[in-house]
Amino acid sequence: MMKYGLSAVVAAGLLAGGMTMSTSSASAADLGGNCCADLEERIAELEATTARKGNRKVSLTVSGWVGQQVTWWDDGGESNVYVHDLGTTLASHVKFTGQATIVPGWTAGYVLHLEAVGSDSLTMNQNTVDGPSVLTGAPNGVGTLQSFWFLKSDQLGKVSVGKQSQASDNTAILVDGSGSLVPANWVSFDVNSFFVRNSATGQLTDATWGGSGGCVWGDCNGLPTNSVRYDSPTFAGFSVSASWGEDDFWDVAARYAGEHHGFKVAIAGAFSHVSDFTGSPGSINVNVAQPAGSDYFQLGAYAEHVATGLFVYGAYGHLDLNLSGIDSNNTYYIKAGIRQRWNPLGHTVLYGEYERAENNNLAFANAGFSPTDDFVGTGKVDVWGLGVVQEIDAAAMSIWLKYRHLDASLVDDTRGTLPTDNFQYVGMGALINF
Repeated sequence: MMKYGLSAVVAAGLLAGGMTMSTSSASAADLGGNCCADLEERIAELEATTARKGNRKVSLTVSGWVGQQVTWWDDGGESNVYVHDLGTTLASHVKFTGQATIVPGWTAGYVLHLEAVGSDSLTMNQNTVDGPSVLTGAPNGVGTLQSFWFLKSDQLGKVSVGKQSQASDNTAILVDGSGSLVPANWVSFDVNSFFVRNSATGQLTDATWGGSGGCVWGDCNGLPTNSVRYDSPTFAGFSVSASWGEDDFWDVAARYAGEHHGFKVAIAGAFSHVSDFTGSPGSINVNVAQPAGSDYFQLGAYAEHVATGLFVYGAYGHLDLNLSGIDSNNTYYIKAGIRQRWNPLGHTVLYGEYERAENNNLAFANAGFSPTDDFVGTGKVDVWGLGVVQEIDAAAMSIWLKYRHLDASLVDDTRGTLPTDNFQYVGMGALINF
C-alpha cells in the first residue's frame, strides 16, 4: 500500500482543485497503470518548490502587525489629509523568531525583523506626502529593523549580538500598559518633519515640530543599533539590561513590574552614553564646537487601579550634550485616563495627555527675521491631546481616534521671540496583530 505524508496529501488536493473540466474528463477516461506514478512525480515537483525548514531542531515563529492612520492636519496656513504608516519602529512589520534547546536550561535563537513602509510619518511634511522610510531612504521600502542571534540561560540571562534594540531603546515608553501606547506617546511620530509656520509672514520656517523640541521629543536613541546586549532573568519583578556597540555607545536599564494592593505598577529607567557625537543643524547649535559626547537619562512609570481601570502614566527625559554654556534638553510627558470593558468587543481606553519638549540648543536657517534669516536659540513645544482606543479582541486589533494641539515657543538669542502658528491634527487609525 502506498503511503503519503501530509504535504503530499495537500499537494494532491491542490492539483485536483486546479484541474480544468476537460482535464478532469480526460483523466477519468485514462485509468492506465501510469496514473499513480504521474501523481507522485507531480507531488515531488511541488514539494521541491515549497519553503521548508533547513532542519527540524530550530523553531520558526512568524508574527508582526499592520498599522495605518488617516490624519487631518492644520498648520495655521494650510490644511490637508494624509494616509500614512505609524512611523519607523511602529510601522507595519513582520518578525521571524526561533530558538533551539542546546541542553536543558540553555537555548540559542535568532530574530529577523523586517519593516515595510509606504509613507513614513516621521519624514512626511507639508511638501512631502509620502515620507521616505528612515531605514531605506525611499517610500514603499522594506528595511531590516533587527537581525541578531542570542544565547539564553534560564539562570544567567540572555546575550544577543547583532542589529537590535539597545537596552535603553524606548525604556520609558514600554511601561505604558494602558492600551494607548501606539497612538499616544512622547515621540513626535506624526509631526516630526512638519515645518513650523511663521505667523507674521505666513511662510514656513526651516524649524520642524520634532526638531524644535529636540531629540524627536523624548526619543533620543530610538533606532536599533549594531550592538552586544545582555538581559538578566526576572527576579521578583525586577530585571536589568546593558548594551554596547557602534562608535561608541553604551547604556544600562532597570525595570520593575508587579501588582500591589489592587494596583498594577511598572517603572523603568535607563542611562545611555554616546562618546562620538557630531550633531546636525536643527538639533544642536551649529555655531558652537561639536560635543565629544552626550548623555541621556529617561524614566517612565505606570500605575493602574485594577478594579476601576483608572490609570496614570508619566515619563521624563534629560539630555546633556556636554557643551559649555548650553543648558540640558528636557522632556516631560503625562497621560491619564480609564481602561474598562464596556462592550463585548474588548477594552475601551479614554485618555488625556500633555507633553513639554525643550531644545536649548536649536539652530536653523530660514526663520523670517530681518536682515538675515538665521536662528540660533531655544525651542519649546507644548502638546495636549485627547483620544479613545477600542480594542477588538477577536481580531487582535485596536482602533483609535485622537486629537492633538501643538504650540511652539522659539526664542532667538539676539532677536527675541519668533511668531509661530499652532499646529493641530486629528488621527484615525488601526493596528492589527498577526
